[in-house]
Amino acid sequence: MQADSTPNPLEANAIDFTLMERIGAGDHQAFRELVERHQNAVIGTVAKMLGNASESEDIAQQVFLRIWRNAKRYRPDAKFTTYLFTITRNLVFNESRRKSRKKEVSSEEREENSNCLVEASPDRQPDAELLQAELQQAIDAAIASLPETQRMAVVLRRYEQLSYEEIAETLELSVSAVKSLLFRARTTLRESLSDYLNE
Repeated sequence: MQADSTPNPLEANAIDFTLMERIGAGDHQAFRELVERHQNAVIGTVAKMLGNASESEDIAQQVFLRIWRNAKRYRPDAKFTTYLFTITRNLVFNESRRKSRKKEVSSEEREENSNCLVEASPDRQPDAELLQAELQQAIDAAIASLPETQRMAVVLRRYEQLSYEEIAETLELSVSAVKSLLFRARTTLRESLSDYLNE
C-alpha cells in the first residue's frame, strides 16, 4: 500500500502532456493510461449533464476517440483537463440538441422514476439514508433542469473542482460571465431545493 500518491495539479498536467506526446506517436499503452486517469471524471460529467448513466459511457468513449484521433495536432496551450472538458462539452451539447429535436423522454416516465425512491414501507420512518438519497435525487433533478451552459458550469465547478478560469476556457466565456452563470444557477437551485433547505 502506498501513501497518498495523488500528484499535484502541475505534476498531473505534466503527466498528461507526456502521455499526449506518446499518444501522438501512436502509443496505445499511453492512451490506456490516459483513459484510466480521466474516464471517471468524463463519465461522471456526461451522466450529470445528460441525466442518463447508460449513455454516458458511449459519449465518454467518443471523447477519448477524439483525443486519440487529434493527439498529433494537440498543443499544450492550456491545462489538459481544459482540453478534455472542452471536447466533453461539445459532445454533450451535440447530444442534448439531438435529443431535444427527438424529444422522446416523456414527462410521465420521469415522474414515475422520481416516485420510485420515496416509496419506503409505510410502517417505518424514512431513515437518514433514504432522505439522503431523496435529497441527492432532488439535487440531480434540479441541476438537470438548468439551461445547458449553466448546468455544465455547475457540474465542472461542483463535481470536478475546476477553477473559474478553467471553466471559462472550457465554455469559451469570460471569467465574469462564468461567475454570473454560476450565480444564476445557484439562485435557481436554491429556489428548486427550497423545500429541502427549509426543513
